[in-house]
Amino acid sequence: MAMSTGAPTDSDTPMSDINTTPLVDVMLVLLIIFLITVPVVVQNIKLKLPDVKYDPTTTKPENVSLSVVEDTSGNCAVYWNLTRVTHEELLKRAVDKLESEVKRLGGAANLTPDDLPEAHIRGDVNVPYKCIGGAIYTMQMAGFAKVGFISQPPPNVVPGE
Repeated sequence: MAMSTGAPTDSDTPMSDINTTPLVDVMLVLLIIFLITVPVVVQNIKLKLPDVKYDPTTTKPENVSLSVVEDTSGNCAVYWNLTRVTHEELLKRAVDKLESEVKRLGGAANLTPDDLPEAHIRGDVNVPYKCIGGAIYTMQMAGFAKVGFISQPPPNVVPGE
């Protein structure tokens, strides 16, 4: 810190020196803060986000339609078509559905990825993510390779454009 140590010759003359030490201290602290935060702000991964198109859903009869909502007690409620199912029932139904489709198509050797059924999930906007995440996890655990979401396009949007 700057400090005047000399004896003034005239005690009535005002001191004309400015103490710049606090200013320099503040500036150094700000410089250090900017040096630390700028690299964090500048770092990013270059990627191209997909263009969102609202294509109408083509549903095949073998696809599974799930609805996920939160019931009145705050628990997750999953519906297979219109039937409410538990986690265990969902897993069993999904495994049975895949097995029946494999048998219907003539065995695993005759399958292509397009032949397998898909799981379409409709999630309520207010449902917690854990409910939807649980349904996704269960369907993938059962063997469903394609799990998608059904959403509502914003108003005044023509599908496919």
